[in-house]
Amino acid sequence: MTAGDHLDALRSYYERAEERERLSRACGALEFERTKELIMRYLPPAPAVVADVGGGPGRYALWLSALGYEVHHRDVVPLHVSQLEEERGDLPIETAVGDARSLDLGDGSADAVLLLGPLYHLESRADRVVALDEARRVVRPGGHVFAAAISRWAARHDAILLKRVYRSVPETLALVAGVERTGMLPPVSPGSFFGYTHRPGQLRSEARAAQLDVVSLVSVEGAASLLTDLDERRQSAEDWEVVLDTARATESVPELLGIGPHLLATCRRGIE
Repeated sequence: MTAGDHLDALRSYYERAEERERLSRACGALEFERTKELIMRYLPPAPAVVADVGGGPGRYALWLSALGYEVHHRDVVPLHVSQLEEERGDLPIETAVGDARSLDLGDGSADAVLLLGPLYHLESRADRVVALDEARRVVRPGGHVFAAAISRWAARHDAILLKRVYRSVPETLALVAGVERTGMLPPVSPGSFFGYTHRPGQLRSEARAAQLDVVSLVSVEGAASLLTDLDERRQSAEDWEVVLDTARATESVPELLGIGPHLLATCRRGIE
C-alpha cells in the first residue's frame, strides 16, 4: 500500500463517523476516563498549552479547553476537524488538518503533547519514531508527551474472545496469529479498522529512539476491557469505581500490560 493509498484508506475508515461517539460507550468510556486521569497526573495547571495531535473529533480537546487549557488540535482526517469546529461552540480551540509526522507548530510551543492516535496507523517504525520526535520538538523542555498505542494482543482479546468476530468473518481466526507475530492489523473487510499493534517494550524503545524519557508505561483499561456489561456498571457509582480502581491497581504490572487494548506511555522531554 502506497502512502497515498494508506491515507485514503485511513480517511475512508474514519469518515464512517463512528469515532465521534466511540468514547461514550462501554470500553470506549473506560478508555476515556482512564486516559484523562493518567494525563492529569502529569499535566501542568491551566492555562497551560496542550497540543492534541491526532486528536480525532476532539473529545480530549473539548475536555481540556473546558478546564481552561489553551488547546491546539491537529488531525489528518478533515471530517474530524469539521466535527470539532461544529462542537467547540465558544471554546477557543484552534484546529486544523495536520500530519503527526510534520506539524505546523513551533519548537517548544506546548507545555504538553497528546499523541493518542497517530501511532495506531503508522505501520513503519521509522514513521512512528518521526511522529514521537515531532511531539518532542513541539513540547517545551521538561514537558510531557502522552503516547498511546494499541496492544499487540488487542485483536485476540477484543475481536476474537469478546466480540467473536470469527462468527461473521471466519478468516479472522487465521489472521490473529499473524497480527501477534508482525504487529500488522489488516482490514478484515472493506473500510474496516487497520493499523499497527505494539508490544510494551516496542513502545518504550520507540519513545527512547525519539530522545524521550519514559516516565511510565501502563495498560489503560486492563482486564476490565473484557467485561460485557460495562455500560450497566457505569450506572452504579460503586460498580464503576471498582472497575476504575482495578485498572489502577494493575496498570503497571509487567505481566498484565498487554491484557487491555491500549497502552499509554508518559514521556518527558529532557532539559537541554
